[in-house]
Amino acid sequence: MSTPGTTAHPRFTEALRELGIKDIEVRGFPDATRTAVEAAAAVGCELSQIVKSLIFEADGVPVLVLMDGASRVDVELVRRELCAAKVGRANADRVRETTGYAIGGVPPFGHRTKTRVIADRGLLAHGEVWAAAGTPHTVFAMDPRTLVGHAGATVADVREQSA
Repeated sequence: MSTPGTTAHPRFTEALRELGIKDIEVRGFPDATRTAVEAAAAVGCELSQIVKSLIFEADGVPVLVLMDGASRVDVELVRRELCAAKVGRANADRVRETTGYAIGGVPPFGHRTKTRVIADRGLLAHGEVWAAAGTPHTVFAMDPRTLVGHAGATVADVREQSA
């Protein structure tokens, strides 16, 4: 189901074709699904079923972290996973330069550049997760193991633990 004017980004559509993915329904919404909360409300799913695609810089090199919508990335755990000296969030320009997408619409795969990807293990707890389809108005659902595979992600524990 797609709302007129809210179709997937062409680069993402091309990535689906290149990966041989044919059975994905992209859902478009007239209102933005830029945040995990907005996306979960629009889709009608649990917040933890939303996949946040977040770009960080590890020693100046972009890395994509896939995190569930209810959790936060523990930058120190990412730093350790990558054996990096310093890890921090990338700015909006770096996100667009690396992925080809604006913040709020970054999908887990189909990026402009080849980037290392880490997926938090918590994503695998769901039967289905929802991620951006290249725009702040479009999302798609996929089995998390399949999504992690298409993203070429390494699975690791990188979420902040509550006290």
